[in-house]
Amino acid sequence: MGSLRERLARRKRAVSAGYRPVGYAMPTLLAVGLHLLVLIISVISLPLRQADEPESTSIVQATLVSTETTTDQAQRAEEARARAAARQAEEEARQAEEEQARAEAEREAAEAEQQAAREAEELQRQAEREAAEADAQRRAEEAERLAQQREEQEAERQAEAQRRAEEEARQREAEEQRQREAEEQRQREAEEQRRREEEARRAAEAAAAGLDRAIEGESEAVANARQAQEAANSFINLVRRAVEQAWVIPPGASGQLNANVQVQLGPSGELFGATITQSSGDSAFDRSALQAVEAAAPFGELRQLPPMAQRDFRQFNLRFSPGDVR
Repeated sequence: MGSLRERLARRKRAVSAGYRPVGYAMPTLLAVGLHLLVLIISVISLPLRQADEPESTSIVQATLVSTETTTDQAQRAEEARARAAARQAEEEARQAEEEQARAEAEREAAEAEQQAAREAEELQRQAEREAAEADAQRRAEEAERLAQQREEQEAERQAEAQRRAEEEARQREAEEQRQREAEEQRQREAEEQRRREEEARRAAEAAAAGLDRAIEGESEAVANARQAQEAANSFINLVRRAVEQAWVIPPGASGQLNANVQVQLGPSGELFGATITQSSGDSAFDRSALQAVEAAAPFGELRQLPPMAQRDFRQFNLRFSPGDVR
C-alpha cells in the first residue's frame, strides 16, 4: 500500500509538473495488480496457519517447535517472494513510468520544437508581413511625396504662367496707354495745326479786309494820281501787307533764314501757283511762306490796276525773312 501511495504521489507530482495522466494507465494497472496479488497470497496463507495450530497441540513439544519453524520459514520465504515480486513490479512500474515520462518528454519536446517552429514560421510570416507593410507604406509615402512634388511643380508652373500672363497684360496695357497717349498727342497736334490754320485763315481774312480797305483808300489815290507806277507800287505793298498778316512764322525760326517765293496770279487776282525759287534750308520755314501766300490770296485788287500793270503783276517774287516780306 505504501508503494501505491508513493506511485500516486509521483503521479500527482507528474501531473502538477505538466505531464498528462492519460499515458500512465497501463503502469498503474500493473502496480495495482501486483499489490492485489500480494494481498491475496497473504490472505490465503493466514487461514492455513490458523487451521494448523489446534492440531499441533497434540504433538510433542519438539515436533511443534520444528513444525512452527518450518511454517515460519515458508511464510517468510513466501513473503520474501511476494516482496521481491512487489519490488520487481514496482521497478517495472517505475521503469514503465520513466519510459512513459521519457516518451512524454520527447513528445512534448517534439511538440515544443514543432510549436517553436510554428512560432518561428509565424514570426517569419509576421516579419514578412511587417516588411511588406513597411514597403507598402514606404511606397505609399514615396507616391504621396511624388504626387505632392508634382502638385507643387504644377502650382509653380501655373504661378509662373499667371505671372507671365499678368506681365503680358501689363505690357499690353502699357502699349495701349502709349498708343492712346500718342493718339492724343497726334490729335492735339492736329488740333493745334487746325487752330493755327484757322488763325491764319482769320488773319488772312482780316488782312484781305484790311487790304480791301487799304485798296479802297489806295484806289482813290491811284485814281487821283492817275499814275500806273504808283498804282502798281500800291498793289505790291498791299500784297506784301496781306501776306505778312497771314504769315505764321514757325517758332524758333532763325533771323538769318530767307526764302524766295514766285507768285503767279490769274486775271482776276486768283492764285495760280506759289513756288519756292530759293529755299531757306528749313522746310517748315519754306512751307509757312507758301501757306502765307495761299492764305492771303486771291488778290482781287489786281483788276483795279491799269491793263499794262495787270500784265506786269500777274507774276512777281516775294522774299520772306523773319523781319518782313519784300
